[in-house]
Amino acid sequence: MGSRLIFWAALSWMVGVLSAADVTGNVVVTRKLTRTRVRPSASAYDRGPAVPPDGVVEDDPLAWERRHVVVYLEEGGPSPQVTAVMEQKGRAFSPDLLAISAGSKVSFPNRDVIFHNVFSLSRARAFDLGNYPRGQTREIQFRTPGVVMVNCRLHPNMAAVIVVTPNAYSAIPDASGRFEIHGVPPGNYTVVAWHKSAGTLRQKVRVPATGAGPIEFQMPLGASDASGPVARR
Repeated sequence: MGSRLIFWAALSWMVGVLSAADVTGNVVVTRKLTRTRVRPSASAYDRGPAVPPDGVVEDDPLAWERRHVVVYLEEGGPSPQVTAVMEQKGRAFSPDLLAISAGSKVSFPNRDVIFHNVFSLSRARAFDLGNYPRGQTREIQFRTPGVVMVNCRLHPNMAAVIVVTPNAYSAIPDASGRFEIHGVPPGNYTVVAWHKSAGTLRQKVRVPATGAGPIEFQMPLGASDASGPVARR
């Protein structure tokens, strides 16, 4: 009896995979949400030689906001364990936003000639990788879904975010706000859109075999003017 149940469960999963579809949509940002980062000059750093910061070019600030959203499905699906990379280069994290599935690892290589110390106090995953020099890397695993704020103890201006999702169904929109989540089996899902300043938005969606979309997330929710507070990053 047990083997028969396993067989039918496996068959159901295979049918779902074979009929998997895409979930598509757009993130609409109506105003700038995040203040422009101000980095101290190289002379402000006492530890090691001067390292010029990477340039922060925001020709289109709304495009920057759209690229700093993570869209994912809350329910079901595989959670492949991969190893992503977040470099420390030019006194900044690159990329400064990652979306990984639970169980995955992130490697933090130091590309600068100065020491860095990557750490987080986030509830989803607190850690401290200690001081390490150029050419070395440290690695940490993220088992629990949630949002992990990443900083450097030696350089307070450095900041990044790792969004640990429940499964592999996630995407980061492009500059226009368009996103695509591939390979979703038909069913009912909750689509989540997260932004550091705008917060978390959710939509229920039914995914047929032909795919679902376009879904639209308005950020900030219900706002269409340029008033209101903005958050510092």
